[in-house]
Amino acid sequence: MLNIGWFSTGRDEAARQLLQAVWDKSHSSDINGEISFVFSNREPGEAKESDRFFELVRSYNIPLVCLSYRKFKTVGEEKEWRIKYDREVNKKIKPFAPDLCVLAGYMLIVSAELCQKYDMINLHPAPPGGPTGSWQKVIWALIQNKAETAGAMMHLVTPELDRGPVVSYCLFSIKGEPFAEYWRKDDKNMLFRLIRQHELAREFPLITLTLKSLSRGEVSIKNRRVINAQGKLISGYNLSGKVDEEVKKNLK
Repeated sequence: MLNIGWFSTGRDEAARQLLQAVWDKSHSSDINGEISFVFSNREPGEAKESDRFFELVRSYNIPLVCLSYRKFKTVGEEKEWRIKYDREVNKKIKPFAPDLCVLAGYMLIVSAELCQKYDMINLHPAPPGGPTGSWQKVIWALIQNKAETAGAMMHLVTPELDRGPVVSYCLFSIKGEPFAEYWRKDDKNMLFRLIRQHELAREFPLITLTLKSLSRGEVSIKNRRVINAQGKLISGYNLSGKVDEEVKKNLK
């Protein structure tokens, strides 16, 4: 059974929905694993949305570990306080011995020291090898480059932002319908909204299917490398077909 550590700032409704989706899948035996703890870089009383998130965590009887980064943030060198902060984070989560840590709306950059202690995966809203940065920057770059496909990927967290080894991914065409009309019109704003809509619909299925695949040995992480069920090194597990099936189910 996969021992999952869940990292989230808990800043919005999406954070609660994602935790709920994975918790439901793990308790329906779809994911052969469980969330052994939830870590947040906020503490109770800091924000209403995070407090709602904490209430959900407690309702599931999942151990909640909190440490406010505000106690460490200083005027000095950012890298220094982040290292100190993550060392304290490590002390708090070490007893849970997670097999895998999932960054799910965690709004801090993880230090090199911490991400090298644990296998950590993060969602990035772009295809493998695609643009880096926020989802807004990614979409504008796809439009600017007249890209054929968009997508999302789960990747290992490394010191290099958004460039860790790809664990899984999904792709979808942005050249056919309903995109073609807006490419012809050069309506960049409509293209932006459509691409975001289609990518967002795939985020939750990609995360839950990735955890399902990892928990069942269809894909594994060994020594910071991603391998398939046959033990061969791969550059990411293509879940496009399975994700599309889930998206169709959700549209019904």
